[in-house]
Amino acid sequence: MVLNFSIIILIYLYETFFSLADAPINWQFGFQNSATPYMEGIINFHNNVMFLIVMIVIFTSWLLFRCLYLYNKDTHLIPETFNHSTLLEIVWTIVPTIILMIIAVPSFALLYSLDEIINPSITLKVIGHQWYWSYEYSDYDSLEKKNTSLNFDSYMKIDDDLSLGSFRLLEVDNRVVLPSETHIRVLVTAADVLHSWAVPSLGIKIDACPGRLNQIFMFLKREGVFYGQCSEICGVNHGFMPIVIQSVNYEQYLCWLVCTIENLKG
Repeated sequence: MVLNFSIIILIYLYETFFSLADAPINWQFGFQNSATPYMEGIINFHNNVMFLIVMIVIFTSWLLFRCLYLYNKDTHLIPETFNHSTLLEIVWTIVPTIILMIIAVPSFALLYSLDEIINPSITLKVIGHQWYWSYEYSDYDSLEKKNTSLNFDSYMKIDDDLSLGSFRLLEVDNRVVLPSETHIRVLVTAADVLHSWAVPSLGIKIDACPGRLNQIFMFLKREGVFYGQCSEICGVNHGFMPIVIQSVNYEQYLCWLVCTIENLKG
């Protein structure tokens, strides 16, 4: 009985502080659940580096404790002496260098994969405004006019418009709907000031700069609803321009696409 109760407590603590979710939860310390290969690589790299950091903290704490003890005349009447050591200086120079090289190799590989150029199936253009987002699907004609793509604005929902179970300050009136298991190119820019389009579950955080077009590629591995926010201090309402990405299967995406185009035509 006591063992079962302890297991329940441990599971509760894990789910409360370290659980992986598609949206932030109260008192969460860990990452949100990954939905792209990029975020999986970021989480794995973080875990590997944390192992090295913990080992370094333990070792340096032990050294600090030894120094405080051995050089304290109240507890150690015969103080230790420390002389110059060429070997020690070589060791504490080479060892950190080796650790940095161990960290650098996977970090460079991850950075390279984040910037890899892939032939996309869909292009999504994101434009930041004060204080909302505009989205444009550049591959489709939404209206009868030529050279007019499917585009819409996305504003944060006010509290009175929220439905039961919606996230306050994170829900929007128009979600970005994208198909899963599809290579997608995202072009990001801004119309006024600096913004940052960031979705933690997707491992994406890219600046939206006026007059500059930044791009990033993503591959949604599963269906779900993923939440993000502007991560640049862009003005007084900086905290009120959330991002919602809804990943669906390809059939649902085509149905949404047809219905959206018909509504815009109507």
